[in-house]
Amino acid sequence: MTSVALYNQDGSQNGTVELNDSVFAVEVNESAEFEAILRQRASMRQGTHAVKNRSAVRGGGKKPWRQKGTGRARQGSIRAPQFRGGGIVFGPTPRSYNYALPRKVRQLAIKSALTQKVNAENFVVVDSINFDAPKTKEFAGVMNNLKVTEKTLVVVTDDDKNAQLSGRNLPNLTVVTPAGVNILNVVDAQKIVVTKSALSQVEEVLA
Repeated sequence: MTSVALYNQDGSQNGTVELNDSVFAVEVNESAEFEAILRQRASMRQGTHAVKNRSAVRGGGKKPWRQKGTGRARQGSIRAPQFRGGGIVFGPTPRSYNYALPRKVRQLAIKSALTQKVNAENFVVVDSINFDAPKTKEFAGVMNNLKVTEKTLVVVTDDDKNAQLSGRNLPNLTVVTPAGVNILNVVDAQKIVVTKSALSQVEEVLA
């Protein structure tokens, strides 16, 4: 079993905590990480791009000139694509960029990313992050106590409402619950800080 140091809010060490090797000590699969990141970024695209095709452009109801006898090519509408102001051919239309990726591949991607964080000693476990009321200054103090100054992902449980509210205004810091942990925010963070109770929930989902 892989073990890491367990810290208190004040930065003092409070023993160690065992990590589940099936989550935090897997063989790193960068291909799965790449595919999962690609899928998540694709799903973030709005897909609201659109152009007007021939049927959507205003005007052009009248045939511009008679079919025969003018010496010019026959035309049915001045809103055909070859005319200025005409419709666009094969232009983008609203669509969803979502696509499916097997659940096991998505889980392997997150486990690979978490393993890399543990191997690089960028994974910090804290006993708990509790405040009597939402206090951004106190949350910043906890991060200073833990000597965490980089871009950080903080994982707390749903019950830690004050911690969620306290950390959301700090720059370079993202606070999520275990359900909000995804490949993009794990890879994007330079350090991960997770409470002991949130760690158990993450392991329960991914193991």
